[in-house]
Amino acid sequence: MKKAMLTLVFGSAIFLAACGGGDKEATNNESAAAPDGEAIAMKSCVSCHGGELQGATGPALNDVGSRLSESEILDIINNGKGGMPPGVVKGADAEAVAKWLATQK
Repeated sequence: MKKAMLTLVFGSAIFLAACGGGDKEATNNESAAAPDGEAIAMKSCVSCHGGELQGATGPALNDVGSRLSESEILDIINNGKGGMPPGVVKGADAEAVAKWLATQK
């Protein structure tokens, strides 16, 4: 009887441990997703650069990739330039926006 109970408890523990592991991995993969540069730009930049980045109170960004490199764009995002204040977006978000804007040609 004791062997049967021990086997049942041990087997249940292994089963439950195996079932519980998948959720943690899915959560880690979701949080590791890279920021969406386009979505961030459309949220953070349109008030000055226009809804289609065509320019408004700030210059047009819809072709900024043909004028500036990704690192130059990131420098402007981080440090500001002219009427643009520094740090409108920061960190990985700033890098994602610079990468996306560099493709706008």
